[in-house]
Amino acid sequence: MSSYRHPGIVFTDRYFTVPLDHDDPDGEQIEVFGREAVASGRADEELPWLLYLEGGPGFGARRFVGTEAWLGRAVREFRVLLLDQRGTGLSTPANRQTLPLRGGPREQADYLARFRSDNIVRDCELIRPQLTGGEPWTVLGQSFGGFCAVRYLSAAPEGLEAVLITGGLPSLDAHADDVYRAAYPRVERKVAAHYARYPQDVERARQITAHLLEHPTDNAGHLLTPEGFQSLGIMLGGGSGSHQLHYLLENAFVRTPHGTELSDTFQEAVRTANSFAGHPLYALMHEAIYGQDDRPTAWSAERVRAEFPQFDAAEALKGEGPVLFTGETIHPWHFEVDPALRPLRETAELLAARTDWAPLYDAERLAANQVPVVAAVYHDDMYVDTGHSLRTAASIRGLRTWVTNEYEHDGLRAGGPRVLDRLLAMVRGEA
Repeated sequence: MSSYRHPGIVFTDRYFTVPLDHDDPDGEQIEVFGREAVASGRADEELPWLLYLEGGPGFGARRFVGTEAWLGRAVREFRVLLLDQRGTGLSTPANRQTLPLRGGPREQADYLARFRSDNIVRDCELIRPQLTGGEPWTVLGQSFGGFCAVRYLSAAPEGLEAVLITGGLPSLDAHADDVYRAAYPRVERKVAAHYARYPQDVERARQITAHLLEHPTDNAGHLLTPEGFQSLGIMLGGGSGSHQLHYLLENAFVRTPHGTELSDTFQEAVRTANSFAGHPLYALMHEAIYGQDDRPTAWSAERVRAEFPQFDAAEALKGEGPVLFTGETIHPWHFEVDPALRPLRETAELLAARTDWAPLYDAERLAANQVPVVAAVYHDDMYVDTGHSLRTAASIRGLRTWVTNEYEHDGLRAGGPRVLDRLLAMVRGEA
């Protein structure tokens, strides 16, 4: 362990050893990293623990500087563990460089099948007694972290003092196809709102798309296509995302001796936004988090997109309508254009074809829940369907919802301490 100070915070880096396969506890072991955070001056006090589960899948816990965002509110009364879920951050990595150590694509897919919320929760339950002495802890789950929290309620509620969920109440039984059929209309609404705010971007997006149809662009091995350009719509799910997208588009072109070209500034910004080098598990496991039966996910977002022809950029250019951006979807072409994913295409195909996913949620146990649970449900969340979330909320005994349109999906970050403060008051019956 190593400790260091930021203004108002003492951080301690911790590594935990857990089984790759919890059904074989004496078999291969992997590391899971967690960063402990405690308020300066309280490091020696006995404090209750709060476990933070990041969104994703595939992202390590946020790296905080001091008491920014919600962390300052949390350390007023908790000792916080910022967990890098298995395969992410400083935990044993899973990426194009390390996965070949497992063997070929089949072995890699079998390995990654153990990186869903069920095993993340089992990791947490091995870590918890090492930190709390066996006492339950409070869990804060953001987005996919909320999916993990619902799994926690299904599988090990005895480990939970309370659960706080932000933008992360999953459907208990929807197939990935159901998830994306609900998603594309939400994305279309977000795009319409963006174009209403920045009408000049309609023509800019059409011009960029037309250029890319004629001239797909290679930047440091990353191929930019019309579909890749459309995927920038993922920005629209955050509170400032529409503004970020607008500023990215405004300097797309530059005049050169060879004519008008996409600017280096634009190309680099798009490459950075679209690259999965820092979070390949997001692409590999994104649809797998919905697998719960003998139906393969089978590139669900790609198949369902065909039911929404208005997202076809080439067809949009034949008329006068806008080019629609897309959102939080993963497609086979991602594994062709991104050098961080290209070597993992066969592995992704095997995960998409998999039919032996175990159920993730126990509806009967959730209906009998005794753990205090609250959830912030964002009224028109682009990433998690509000209807699905509210149906799940009604299925978990005692769960209280805070439905709000004040924030987008990133409300926990963007709202500073306010969102966490409200949820803590609700779970304690003070609001």
